[in-house]
Order: sequence, then structure tokens, then C-alpha cells
Amino acid sequence: MENIYMSRGASKVVNTCAKVQPGEQVLIVTELSRLSIAQALATEVYRVGAEPAICIMEPRKQDGDEPPKEIAAAMKASDVFLNVVGKSITHTHAVKEAIAAGSRGLVLTHFTEEMMTHGGIEGDFEEAKKVCVAMAQGMAGAEKIVLTSPSGTHLEYSAKGRRGNHLYCMVEPGQFSTLPTVEANVSPLEGTANGVIVADGSIPYIGIGVLEEPVTLKVENGRIVDISGGRQAKMLADNLASKNDPNVYNIAEHGVGLNPKCHFCGFMLEDEGVFGTCHIGIGTSITLAEP
Repeated sequence: MENIYMSRGASKVVNTCAKVQPGEQVLIVTELSRLSIAQALATEVYRVGAEPAICIMEPRKQDGDEPPKEIAAAMKASDVFLNVVGKSITHTHAVKEAIAAGSRGLVLTHFTEEMMTHGGIEGDFEEAKKVCVAMAQGMAGAEKIVLTSPSGTHLEYSAKGRRGNHLYCMVEPGQFSTLPTVEANVSPLEGTANGVIVADGSIPYIGIGVLEEPVTLKVENGRIVDISGGRQAKMLADNLASKNDPNVYNIAEHGVGLNPKCHFCGFMLEDEGVFGTCHIGIGTSITLAEP
């Protein structure tokens, strides 16, 4: 029954977002926990006259881990790839090499059956594209960017020499996008970010989700140096400390959410797209900052 309700969302992913054409080879990368979503997408791919192939992989241990080399090779050989996974493989060499080879991809990380029927997936991506591209152009290469919020955020950094990225859920050959977030983002120049971040919406990471109370992060010379707040702040602080790697504290991304249909629900690609919000990514910025 769930597949019936997911059919409208599957149609939007296949036809509006990926623009799948008859005869194309479409690879769907998934995990057993999300097989129903992959099957709904494969059904629509088949309906439009393209050829779907589903690859099931073991969930990655953490976000950013590469998929198996066999799947990476299949992504590179595909016309279209759809990644329906729990742990993110968005910022991986596999994705980068696939789009460099001319494939086009959509990333549906943490997607649930509910997200295939309601929320951000209902957004008008054609309309959102205009604002998204303009925002990315405005952020690109800026000598100084200042982010403030009523809750107390005041972060300053330089994006000099950095490209602006726009993700609006629609792709052409050689492009990828996350879904359903619509966002513009830029990677701060390492060592330039200073100030305070007050997160008051969501930390869709390690099971934290929608915040019960604000989490305050002090930033000096590009890195988080202090995390304070309640129970969820301690979860974040403990997790980062457990990595035993100072690079996890790097301010890697400043994104702006631009999908009016997104809402906070604790899942990364829905939460990041909430219109009028900003999100900060930490850790490596290699796939965001590189040309």
C-alpha cells in the first residue's frame, strides 16, 4: 500500500528532478531498510521506458564513507544514479567521479516513506531554482560574509576564492543535487570563521534531531572551540570528541535553506531546506571547495 502513496513522489523524482528519458540506464543505490522507496523509484523508471537497476549495499559506518568500488563503478557508468541511503555518500569521490563522467545524480539521504509523500518533495523546484542560483552567486568569492540570527548567532568569515554551490533538486548531465533540500552554500576559507553559532532548529546527526533547547558553539580561527547547552549539546560534544581528530571541528559549509515546503523533522535533507534558515556543516570541505 505504501508504494501506491509514494508513486506521486517517485514520479516527481524521476520526471521532474532527474528528467529520465526512455532507454537510459538508471542505477538506484540503496540499503535494505529503504528498499520500498527504491522499488517505488524503479517502478517509475521502468514506466517511462528507462532501465532500472537496484544495488543494495551494507550501510556505511559513517557519513562520507565511500560506497563499494563495484557500486562506484556502476554509478560512473550510469546515465542517472539515485542514492537512497541512510548514511550519506553525497560528499564522496564516487559521486564526484560519476558526475565528472557525465552521469547525473540525486541524493535521497535519510529518506522515509513519509518524505516521499509530503513535505519538501512537494516544492516548486523550477521556481526555487531562480532564488537558489542568485543566492549562490552572491555568496561565491565574497571577501566577508556575516551571519546573524535573533537567537544570538554572529559568525563572520571569508569565502574569497570559493565557489558558490546551488542545489535545487533538478539535474542535467554532469550535475548532482540533494533532495528535497533547496539550498545555496559556500565553503568558508579555512581559519577565517570567528564568532558564535546558536543552533535552535535541528542537528540532524547521530540521532539528535529537532532541538529541545539551543546549542551554542563558539568558533575561533575556523574551528569550534566550545559547545554548550543541554542534553543534546553534550551528545554532539561527546561524539566529536570521540573522533580524536581536530579536523572534525572545522567550519566547512554555510548553507541557506530555500524550499518553502520543507519543515523540521530531524532528517538532514528535509531540515537543511527549510526556507529562511541557515545551516553550518563541519568537518571536511573538500567536495564543496574544490573547483
